[in-house]
Amino acid sequence: MFTSLSADFTSPQQEETPFDKAPEWSKSAIWYQIFPERFRKGMESNNPKPENINIPPVGQIAPEGWQVSSWGRDWYSQDAWEEGREFIDNTYYRRYGGDLQGILDKLDYLQDLGVTALYINPLNDAPSSHKYDARNYHHIDVNFGPDPEGDLGIIASEDPADPATWQWTAADRLFLELIKEVHARNMRIIMDYSWNHTGVMFWAWQDVLKNQSQSRYKDWYEIRSFDDPNTPHNEFAYTGWVGVPSLPEIRKVDVTTHRINGQPYEGNINEGAKQHIFAVTRRWLAPNGNTDEGIDGFRLDVADQIGLGFWRDFRREVRSIKIDAYLVGEVWWDEWPDKLMDPTPYTQGDVFDAVMFYQAYRPARYFFAHTDYPLDAQQFKDSLEYEWNRVPEDKRYAMMNVSSTHDTPRLLTDFYNTNKYKFHANPREEPNYRTGRPDEETYKRLRLYLVHLFTTIGAPHIWNGEEIGMWGADDPDERKPLWWPDHQFEPETRTNIQPGDKLYDDVGFNAEHFEWYKKLIAIRKNNPVLNNGAIEFLTTAGGILIYRRYDNQDEILVYLNTEDHEYTFNLPDGQYLDLLTDQRINGPFTLSTLNGAILKRLV
Repeated sequence: MFTSLSADFTSPQQEETPFDKAPEWSKSAIWYQIFPERFRKGMESNNPKPENINIPPVGQIAPEGWQVSSWGRDWYSQDAWEEGREFIDNTYYRRYGGDLQGILDKLDYLQDLGVTALYINPLNDAPSSHKYDARNYHHIDVNFGPDPEGDLGIIASEDPADPATWQWTAADRLFLELIKEVHARNMRIIMDYSWNHTGVMFWAWQDVLKNQSQSRYKDWYEIRSFDDPNTPHNEFAYTGWVGVPSLPEIRKVDVTTHRINGQPYEGNINEGAKQHIFAVTRRWLAPNGNTDEGIDGFRLDVADQIGLGFWRDFRREVRSIKIDAYLVGEVWWDEWPDKLMDPTPYTQGDVFDAVMFYQAYRPARYFFAHTDYPLDAQQFKDSLEYEWNRVPEDKRYAMMNVSSTHDTPRLLTDFYNTNKYKFHANPREEPNYRTGRPDEETYKRLRLYLVHLFTTIGAPHIWNGEEIGMWGADDPDERKPLWWPDHQFEPETRTNIQPGDKLYDDVGFNAEHFEWYKKLIAIRKNNPVLNNGAIEFLTTAGGILIYRRYDNQDEILVYLNTEDHEYTFNLPDGQYLDLLTDQRINGPFTLSTLNGAILKRLV
């Protein structure tokens, strides 16, 4: 069990951050994203029960015989309660019991890896595994803490509309302990929220269902019609996020420009809901009025669905509480699967400090992986410079450089397949999509991409389990329980046609892959020029990419060879140290295919 470090706690010093600038700490962050339900189980006594995951108004009831799934079971196998239903349907009901204690128990592991900042998927109380369908914004999910039953009693005793009545549940207190322990390691932590919608079990929505047009919260939501009690039919109709009935949308107001999915618009949200959101924001940024005990920022889900007026107000509120808080928005698809959003309107200093920078990963995949949409080095360079030039310079360095997340295929699987990025990236839509253990070429290509990720502009991001060597297709296969070395795992079924006769893959912790991540993280942390230095592309020819990172004191040259043969390079005058091999180089050197070098000038 975790031993507290609270006695040694020192909060990271707040920086004097101008309102329109990203906090300096975000530019040197090594981000690690945690999906709590699948990260690590820390205790058994808080396992979810059927009543914790039921969503009655939209018919999602735990099947008869439901039970918590075994952590090490073959992901594609079925428990008795799952039989007779499609695999994808069963995954909505699966719970593995990951919790806050599991995160606490692995902080030493994350510190050893070199992580400096945690981005945690929603922790708010909710019935789903992903927690974007909040029951309560202002409480941590009861099954993430040590006393679910007691926490439900505390929540029931409050007036959720009145922050003066809010109490700290056992789960809330454990989360505050997690913040302290993260800060004790000089790490940062941000929470994930969707202010665009709630779940149907959310307290205000439940009041609307009960009281219809008489509800105090009827204006909080996008309700198209209320039920007429004088008719036998139920006329109640509302807008759910992208048509999903379990995610009723918060009402948008003061909309002055045309609203199109995937594009920014001017507007705000209902004032009552907005003030509740601000109260929740203050609760986690400054628990009991103390910012030292609070989180360091927010990741904001489906940011394009909310008007820019709200985001400007939200930034003012956040920065008035904590001057160096970091705000990163999910700004993704303009037109799926071919056009990503323009981050420009969100990164001018009045909205976010950064976005999840999928815009930089997609061309990188097409350069480093073997796909049906290849880019050469010049095209890759042009793509990166196009994206960087759309945002102010300080924001480029603060970008959260995501490669994979809870919404994408895992990196090894993404590199193993040749399809268009995020298009039919699963065996249900593409029967020939490969979901098993990748071949050795894929490992080499991915590890070469990682050299680029940890030497380019922007803060590197790791989706939990990538450093372990996990693989998996698009949602839900990227959300498997993590392959910890102290667990035993059944061989995993291959779910589609692949070369060879093997039907199963052995799965588990990949120590070699972990050490590669650890080495690259250490290189970045030990060389600040990789965080803040300028970048200059020196060679972009075919599959050869060379660039340098430099400032007034240091220079690092990065060589990347994606050609199908070895390549000999002539170095500029001087002596260099290859940070990947610890070898000194002062003349021509050769890189084999799918290999790279990170050369630091010594003389």
